[in-house]
Amino acid sequence: MNPIKLLLSSCLLCIVFVSNTVLAQDRSYINPRHASEPDVLPFSGAVLTGNTLYISGMLGLVNGQVPDDPAEEARVLLDSIKATLEEAGMTMDDLVYVQIFCADVADYDAFNNVYRSYFTQEFPARAFLGSGTLLFGASFEMQSIAVKR
Repeated sequence: MNPIKLLLSSCLLCIVFVSNTVLAQDRSYINPRHASEPDVLPFSGAVLTGNTLYISGMLGLVNGQVPDDPAEEARVLLDSIKATLEEAGMTMDDLVYVQIFCADVADYDAFNNVYRSYFTQEFPARAFLGSGTLLFGASFEMQSIAVKR
């Protein structure tokens, strides 16, 4: 067989194998919610597929209330993210991307001062977005992606 045809057919077989493997990966859920339950919020807390954990947007609420101090709210929020990661067998250093929505960008420094204390290695890639009003009057909402090392 022509070496180029052999190489191309091998590559196609690899692509088909990898595609099927990725599509067939099992998913597990942290704080799952199901569409058949009409009285729950329409999202799961996090979804683990392979070594990748996708964490839904989280707020820093204490008993359903937003703390008065933005730094305390950031701490509560990051503790929630950390707990979700731990439930999946991961740490904050497994985060590869985070996106923070902020109701008032004047709280940027307050958030960063708390945020930096949660990591021991390189920081993940990140976006910090001024968003306007957030649910429940929160100052911050954070969604993230982690990959187990």
